[in-house]
Amino acid sequence: MALLWLVLVGGIVVVIHGVWFGRPALRKLRYSRQFSKLRCYAGDELEMVETISNEKRVSVPWLRLESMMPVSFVFRSGSGMDISQGEIYQNHKSIFTLKPFTRITRKHPFTCTQRGIYPLNTATMTGGDLFGVWRSTKPIPLQMSMIVYPSLVNAEDLPAIYQVWQGEVEVSRWIVEDPFLILGVRPYGAGDPMNRIHWKASARTGELQVYKQGWTADPQSWIVVNIQESADMWSVVTRPEKIERALRYAATVAVDAIGRGLPAGFAHNGYHVGGGRDTLRIEPDYGTPHLERLLEAMAETELKCMVPMEQFLNDEVRLNEEAQQIRSYLLITCYVSAAMEHEIARLHEQGHRVTILPVEDVKGNTKAVSA
Repeated sequence: MALLWLVLVGGIVVVIHGVWFGRPALRKLRYSRQFSKLRCYAGDELEMVETISNEKRVSVPWLRLESMMPVSFVFRSGSGMDISQGEIYQNHKSIFTLKPFTRITRKHPFTCTQRGIYPLNTATMTGGDLFGVWRSTKPIPLQMSMIVYPSLVNAEDLPAIYQVWQGEVEVSRWIVEDPFLILGVRPYGAGDPMNRIHWKASARTGELQVYKQGWTADPQSWIVVNIQESADMWSVVTRPEKIERALRYAATVAVDAIGRGLPAGFAHNGYHVGGGRDTLRIEPDYGTPHLERLLEAMAETELKCMVPMEQFLNDEVRLNEEAQQIRSYLLITCYVSAAMEHEIARLHEQGHRVTILPVEDVKGNTKAVSA
């Protein structure tokens, strides 16, 4: 009889405990996640900050927090999380006990090891009582994404042909007057056409004055990456390390060029997020916002070829037939085929310049090619 009463009382206690602590376990719980940066370069060390707060009078006996992270986010050991690794994602699991009106803040250092755009949309909380009578689960929407740019290399470590291309672009940028860019007035000089005379300024000064025009950047600078690792490759890249190196070169060139005040555009012959069946082409421009756009495009590049590079160059020849400005191409590629050389020659005939920046092979050698 005593045993029966003990079981009965114990059952009542368990039920009361479940009703009191288990049912409201996830009520008035707040969770937030922040990152030290949402844009970074591959190899950068960041910090993820999680905040969990219990805003009610009842304790939470146990709370399990789970979230999916890309496997390329390498967390430092001893971060206080149980991490289950997969091929693409890793599952993070943490267990807490929260007292009433308690807030816990946890910082997790990690390294972004690979370029890409990673959605970080959800986390899941599960809580209940100590005896497992009540258990509830709630997904937490988190609308954020991490953009990881290709890592940079030292400009001095790029193949020597890059310095030649850079010098040509620097020298040739101030060679054409822009009739739409008026900087002021200057005294009339021999050879100035009559339609440039500023008559009001001439009357005010008592001598002929002409419009002082600015200069246009000529030629346009284009960074082009060949997603193909060889002339025989089609569809998915089989040696991704070579194309990743090409994208690292492209990111370094873009940062260096725009940092020097030069306009730069970017294009490649592969697939990209949201691109449909059109190859990527971002027109040259200046400034930090444009640089971020270029780096983001490099981050989202898929290692899958859309059109052969000779077809891409043929399209450039066709597009340039209507162009009124000379273009300077820096073609970052693992190889140059006979078909590519033919299209490059056609671009040269149009007055454009094409410089080949070779990509190192696996053994660290370079295929020195010039065009």
